[in-house]
Amino acid sequence: MAFASNSGGGPMADINVTPLVDVMLVLLIIFMVTVPPLSYPIQVDLPQPSTMPPPPGMPPPPIRIRIDAAGGVSWNGSPVDMRILQSQFDVEGARGDTPAGTIDATKQPAIEIETDRDAEYEMLAKVLSRAKNANLVKINFVDMAAQ
Repeated sequence: MAFASNSGGGPMADINVTPLVDVMLVLLIIFMVTVPPLSYPIQVDLPQPSTMPPPPGMPPPPIRIRIDAAGGVSWNGSPVDMRILQSQFDVEGARGDTPAGTIDATKQPAIEIETDRDAEYEMLAKVLSRAKNANLVKINFVDMAAQ
């Protein structure tokens, strides 16, 4: 196997430095243009923080949802249909909406769910999914035996 060797002792190829110099000059110009405005202070009027904390709002009363063994659902003691339950959950969930698109859980009522021992889990799952779809955050389970 024969390989060609460069035994002339000189460099194989010259590096073209013209593009390198062009890039460096462009970067130098960019820095020269952007640095002077950064060296001058800019006056910004920021609002002063208030020393008084916002008044605490009274949380809304909790909503008691009861699921009986026959599959019936009641809202604070009055029977409701699942479609009506969803619309009521939507109204209560909208209380916590903020302009920023987040949820303020302090403005939403707590949902207290109590179920009969013989109630089917499917009905509980439907109620929980409707509460989740309405962006309700505070959901509690109540033990009927403790009352």
